Amino acid sequence: MLVPVIMAGGVGSRLWPASREAYPKQFLSFGNGAGGNEASLFQQSLKRLDGLPDMVPPIVVCNGEHRFLVAEQLRQMNITGATIVLEPVGRNTAPAVALAALAAQARSPDACLLVLAADHVIAQEEVFRAAVVAGQAAADRGELVTFGIVPTRAETGYGYIKAGTSGEPSTALQPVERFVEKPDLPTAQAYVDSGDYYWNSGMFMFRAARFLEELAVFEPEILRACTEAWNAAKPDLDFTRIAPEPFAACPSKSIDYAVMEKTQRAVVVPLDAGWNDLGAWSSVWEHIPRDEAGNVCRGDVLLHDATSSFVQAESRLVALVGVDNTVVVETADAVLVASKDRVQEVKEIVRKLADMKRTETVLHKKVYRPWGSYEGLCSASGFQVKRIVVNPGAALSLQLHHRRSEHWIVVQGMATVTCGNKTFELFQNQSTYIPLETAHRLENRTPQPIVLIEVQCGGYLGEDDIVRLEDVYGR
Repeated sequence: MLVPVIMAGGVGSRLWPASREAYPKQFLSFGNGAGGNEASLFQQSLKRLDGLPDMVPPIVVCNGEHRFLVAEQLRQMNITGATIVLEPVGRNTAPAVALAALAAQARSPDACLLVLAADHVIAQEEVFRAAVVAGQAAADRGELVTFGIVPTRAETGYGYIKAGTSGEPSTALQPVERFVEKPDLPTAQAYVDSGDYYWNSGMFMFRAARFLEELAVFEPEILRACTEAWNAAKPDLDFTRIAPEPFAACPSKSIDYAVMEKTQRAVVVPLDAGWNDLGAWSSVWEHIPRDEAGNVCRGDVLLHDATSSFVQAESRLVALVGVDNTVVVETADAVLVASKDRVQEVKEIVRKLADMKRTETVLHKKVYRPWGSYEGLCSASGFQVKRIVVNPGAALSLQLHHRRSEHWIVVQGMATVTCGNKTFELFQNQSTYIPLETAHRLENRTPQPIVLIEVQCGGYLGEDDIVRLEDVYGR
C-alpha cells in the first residue's frame, strides 16, 4: 500500500507578496497564465501521482489555519478519504513525517510512505513516476529512499547528496555516502563537475514502520512526543487535531538531521525530470516559458525595452520601460520590485513588515474563509465596504457584533438571511440591515455562489468583534 504524504506547511515568504501566511504559495498557481483554472502547486503534487500502483488516499500534514484550504482543494479534485493532520505548531519535517507514519500505520502496518512537498514543480511526470516505482522496491526491502535531483548548474541554495559511487550520475539506485549543507559557489561547482552529487529534493520513500524504527534509535524524544500527541489526537470535522501540549514539547528537527544523515540504510534514486522548488521569484521565472526577450508576463502587463524580467499584475496595469533582470509583482495591496539576482532577500522585507506588525505579511486583500471569501473595497473612519462571496451550500456562523452594524446588498444570487428571530430570502438588488447586538447569519442554499456588498458602520470594525453563537466549522 503506497500512501502519499503531502507536507503542506510553510509560508513561502520569498514569494511575497503573492504568498502570505494565510494563503501561502503551495495553494497558489504558478502556471503559464493561460486560462483561470490552473491547478495549485498542492494539487499538482497530487495529480502527478495518477497511475502509480497500489496508491491510496493521501495524508496531508498542514497548519491548522490552512485546513479549509486543503479540504477545498481536495474537494475540487474529487479526492475522498484523505487524512488531514493538523499541526498545532511547526516542528520541522521529522516530527511531521512521524505523525504521518503513525497515521499510516493506523491504516495498515505495512504502509509505504511517499513523502512529498506541496510546493514542487516536476515537468516530466512519467519520469518521476518511474523513479517512484524504482524507489518503492528498495523501500519494501527496508531501505530509506531519497530522491536526488541531477543538477543542471552550480546552485548555492540547495543542500547536496553525495552518492556512494563515482562518475556520471546513474539512473540506478545508489547508496548515500553523505548529505552536505548548502555550499558556496566554488564548492557547488566542484560538486557538479564531479558527477557524484545530487541536489537534495526533500522527497523520501520508506515503510512507515522502518522510519519509526530509525527514529527510535536516533531521536527517541521526537518519537515519544509525536506518539503521545498522536494518541491524544481528536477528530474535528474531517480533520485530525494533534494534541498541542505534547507536540509543542517535541524537538524541532528536519528529517535529514534526525534520520537520513545518520542511518546506514539510506539510498538515493537519481531524478532528472525538470524539478523546481519555486523557492524564489527567479525560480518562477525559470519555470514559465519566456518570450523572445526573456520576459515572463502574467496579467495586465505592458513592456517597452525590457529584458529577462518577471512581471505579475493581479489588479491593475503594470508597465516597465528600459529595465533588465527585474522582478515586479503587483497585488491589490502591495508591490514588490527587486533585482532578479537578489530575490532571496525578499524574506528580509517580510521580516521587517512582521516587526512592524503589518498585516500584509499575513492576509491578502482578498481573504479566504471556509464558506467563501471577502475582499476589502474601501475603508475610512467609521465605515468599511467589503465584497463577500458565499460558496454554494455554505453558511457563515450565527454571530453578533458589539461595536458595529451592517448593511447587506445582494448583487448576485439569492441569500438566506437570519436576523434576530426572522429568517428570510434576499434576492439580487435587494438589501437588509443588521443592527448592533443582533444575532445574524448569512447562508447560501442554492447551487450557485452568491455575491454581496457589505457596508459596516461603527466605532470599531476589527475582525475580532465577532461573537460566534453557532459555527458548523468548529471555530
